[in-house]
Amino acid sequence: MAMALISVWDKTKAADIARELAALGFTIISTGGTADFLSKNGVNVVPTSNVTSFNQLLRGRVKSLHPYIHAAILANRDDPSQMKELEQLGIEPIDVVIVNFYPFSHAMREEKELNELVEYIDIGGPAMLRAAAKNFKHVAVLCDASDYDWFVEKMKVGSLTIEDRLRLASKAFQYSAWYDAMIAQYFSSLLKELFPGHLTLAYEKVCELRYGENPHQRAALYKDMLAPFGIVNARQLHGKELSFNNYLDADAAFSVVKDFEDTTCVVVKHTNPCAVACANSTLEAFEKARAADPISIFGGIVAFNRRIDPETAEKLSEIFLEVVLAPDFDAEALEILKRKKNLRLLQIDLNRNDELYDVRKISGGVLVQTLDSLEYEELKVVSERAPSEEELIDLLFAWKVVKHVKSNAIVLAKDRATLAVGTGQPNRVWPTEHCIRQAGEKAKGSVLASDAFFPFPDAVEIAAKAGVSAIIQPGGSVRDREVIEMANRYNVAMIFTSTRHFKH
Repeated sequence: MAMALISVWDKTKAADIARELAALGFTIISTGGTADFLSKNGVNVVPTSNVTSFNQLLRGRVKSLHPYIHAAILANRDDPSQMKELEQLGIEPIDVVIVNFYPFSHAMREEKELNELVEYIDIGGPAMLRAAAKNFKHVAVLCDASDYDWFVEKMKVGSLTIEDRLRLASKAFQYSAWYDAMIAQYFSSLLKELFPGHLTLAYEKVCELRYGENPHQRAALYKDMLAPFGIVNARQLHGKELSFNNYLDADAAFSVVKDFEDTTCVVVKHTNPCAVACANSTLEAFEKARAADPISIFGGIVAFNRRIDPETAEKLSEIFLEVVLAPDFDAEALEILKRKKNLRLLQIDLNRNDELYDVRKISGGVLVQTLDSLEYEELKVVSERAPSEEELIDLLFAWKVVKHVKSNAIVLAKDRATLAVGTGQPNRVWPTEHCIRQAGEKAKGSVLASDAFFPFPDAVEIAAKAGVSAIIQPGGSVRDREVIEMANRYNVAMIFTSTRHFKH
């Protein structure tokens, strides 16, 4: 007699597969609420208590944790002694196990109290699922309703192969590992543990992407179950699907724009901000950012930290953009931007960011660090001349921007707008020279931010000769004294922050 055990929280298509298996000659056994559900849907069900001769305990905390259930799942059919042991005990082997777990992730998102949340930690389900996956050669295990129809068709024609069984078992172990990782990660977050001995990160597949960074690379998007915010959770209001590179660039734009309190526009290209501007309105901020780098903005990502109005939308629609990101859009602005068929419009909450980690994949493992959330330790004027009030405003603006630029990074700014951004060079002179060329005459009276200290005074002299009036940098070089002397020679104000912002 063939036996199938069904114990599911998510009962999608559960009655359908139960009826199909019953029609194929399976006896359906089930636990608690699943048994009631199947019975109400016309399925003849044998409660697990009939198999174990034992009722559930502790208000349902113990239902399927019984030797008879696990022996029926785990018995090796190729071992005569094991099968004889089952026969002596009157245990019928279980051939199919269909299980999914209590919805811990949903309860977590509802921010339930911990004493209530622990009741959503499934124990019996994972035990049965793992037992069936271990014995995959003899037991088919299903944890995903999308596999039900395929499985039934396989069973009808007797074509379920060992590879099919292995695939189902692999999926079951992945599901169980993901579930435990999510719970472990949540508990660790409650304790504010930064670097536990075993790092468990729970990600759920959202979708496959058309391709990765390049067309020959495959890619998929996964979401962090403990992070109901960020780009993955942004609401797409319009446009074609986001690409791998779109996600990277949009996340970079999100990271920059959420750091500013004033009305701000950020333009990102290849994960680097190429223009940032603050103003009194989104329209003014966009026009300042566009003027800062009218070339690189083409095909870029534009992000705002304020609702987009119709006037700004009209200006945005004048150029080719990949993505526009904002916390909200006026109805009229949305209609204007929707005229661009492929323009992706993302609505995102900028107020939440509870992430603990920055995780970077390297060959053979990952690097994990806390987020670069410290703006600066101190502001110390080290030059003979202190910056003016206007210079200080621009220095702090540039300092916020340079934090998000790939190192070695230099930013020139004036009137709360970038004039030029120098990114990712192997020394500090080259990005400085790039910024001076890019800014041209506008460099006169501008300020400069450097993500790390100046190892030599050469870049400071280049900036000073171009008319840069103030510099903000971490300090900490063995040649700080020479660097400060160079600033004083040209009457350049200089501030040390004692905080480095490398971004590799």
